[in-house]
This record gives sequence, C-alpha cells and structure tokens, in this order.
Amino acid sequence: MRVGQNPAKFVKEVPQAERITIAVLNYIPFVSGFYANLPEVLETCLNRIIDTADLPFDLMVFDNGSCEEVRTYLTKMRDEGKIQYLILSEKNLGKGGAWNMIFGAAPGEILVYTDNDCYFYPGWLSESLKLLETYPNVGMVTARPFRTRPEVYSASLEWAKAQNDVQVEHGDFIPYEVFQEFDLSLGQSEEEIRTHYENSEDVRLTYKGVEAMTGASHWQFMAYKSVLQQYLPFRMDRPMGQVKQLDERMNQSGYLRLMPVKAYAMNLSNTLRDVKPAAGSSETKTGNGIKYKLLDIPILKKGLLFFYNRIFHWYYDR
Repeated sequence: MRVGQNPAKFVKEVPQAERITIAVLNYIPFVSGFYANLPEVLETCLNRIIDTADLPFDLMVFDNGSCEEVRTYLTKMRDEGKIQYLILSEKNLGKGGAWNMIFGAAPGEILVYTDNDCYFYPGWLSESLKLLETYPNVGMVTARPFRTRPEVYSASLEWAKAQNDVQVEHGDFIPYEVFQEFDLSLGQSEEEIRTHYENSEDVRLTYKGVEAMTGASHWQFMAYKSVLQQYLPFRMDRPMGQVKQLDERMNQSGYLRLMPVKAYAMNLSNTLRDVKPAAGSSETKTGNGIKYKLLDIPILKKGLLFFYNRIFHWYYDR
C-alpha cells in the first residue's frame, strides 16, 4: 500500500532541453600505450566545447566501456554540472552501437556529434549552424574544411549545379598549411599529403551570400536529429572502420554535406602536441619538443608502431 503522495506531483514545471545537444563519444580502455595521453585529450575536448560554444547547448557524453579512472572523471564532470547527460556503457558497443544510442537519446532538435579528440576554435558552433540553416536539405556540417572523396558529396554538387542562384567554384581554396595540418593528424607522410593536395581540388559554393565547401565527415558534424534517425539502426560488426557508411548513405539520400571555408575544428588524434592557435587568435601553441620530431621519422615510426600493434593484440585481442 502506498504511504503518502509522490512529491513530484506538486512540481509545476521541469527544465527543458536546449535546442542543440553536443554529444561526445569516448573510449579509453586503459591509460597507457596509444591511450596514455587520451585522458588529457578528452579533458581538452570537453573544455574546448564548454569554453568556445557560442550558442546555448546541452552536453552529452557516451562512454563506450572506458576504464574506471576515466569513468570517475566523467562522473565528476556530470556532478559539477558540466555534463548534462552521461551514459556509461559497461562494454564497447563500437561506433555504430554508440550512434544508435546517441542519435536516439539526444534530446535536442539539432545534434552536434564529435569524437573525443576534437579541438574547437571560437565561433565553430554558430558558423556550423549558419550553414545548416541557410542551405536547404542539409544532412551534415563539419566544422573544418578538408578534402573528402568526391563520390560522397556528389549530391551536394548536383544540387548546386542545378540552381541558378548558387555559385560553384573549383580550385585550391584551402591553404596548403591548413590542408597539411589535418592530414598530418591522420598519420600521413609529407609526401602523401603533397601528392593528395596536388591531385585533388576544393569545390566552394556560395548561396545567399554564405560560402561553404562541399563535403563533411563522420568524425565531427552538426545535423538535424530527425535526419540522423532515418539511418537507425546502424549495424557494424567491427568497433571501427565501417563508419563511412553514414557519409555514403546520406549522400545517396540526396542530402547536402557541407563545411565552412575556415577551420573551426582540429583532429587531435591521441596527443596534444600538435595543437595550434586559431588564425588571428592569442591562444598559445602547445608542443612537446624535439623528441617527438625524432619519433616522427618514418622508418622509426613504422617500426615502433609495428611492435606496439603486436603487443596490443597479444594482450587485448584474445
């Protein structure tokens, strides 16, 4: 038998979710080897979101089975009111499984997704929203220009060429140093980056006075939640390597995939050593000295990563 009345009956109103939910996917299974610096990278990513977002938002973090140390840190962030929604998964569901949860659970009309290694510069949120709301039928907006495969932005280009009020330009609009910075974060060599730059191009659109580059990517993007939910559920049998299906399926559906002409985000990968200040800002560059330059010598880097990969599989792929 019930004793008394539920106090919740006397609550007249409850807080409403913000229109924008920023969701971070995190996975740090242990703090050593490849993951040694990732707690610091995660902390930087979350703080940059909080410090640089220039529109109201709620912060959501989906932790994909991280170690206790990382879960404790995230719980503390939630208890301090810095994270509004925290989901702690017992096991790693992979990115597809995490997307199923995030895209379904995010309360905002607009979802901003990012991996846990993204560094944001001031203005990134409002500039992304400008593209999302100015251009029609936008599927996703990534806050940094880089060169993606033309076959996954073909719908954007087809739409632009069919419009009388859209200017379409082909050329090298991303400065080489901006292009190089991003590709270096992917582990590519200087030679590979130069070859890629010389054998590819940018496609810049201008619509209603707003410029945008064609292309976007699954590692960081803004989208309407209603659009993302069209692709649920994602079925991926590996934790990584199959996420490009979102880019491909969205392009096949005819949605525009866009980027701003300036860089408002950077992929950190697993270290803070290559963080650079935004153009024209007073932010301080971070770096860790000559020892990391030695470690980037191709033959040394290849050998050390080979042995690290073997050790990782011996211990964790059993």
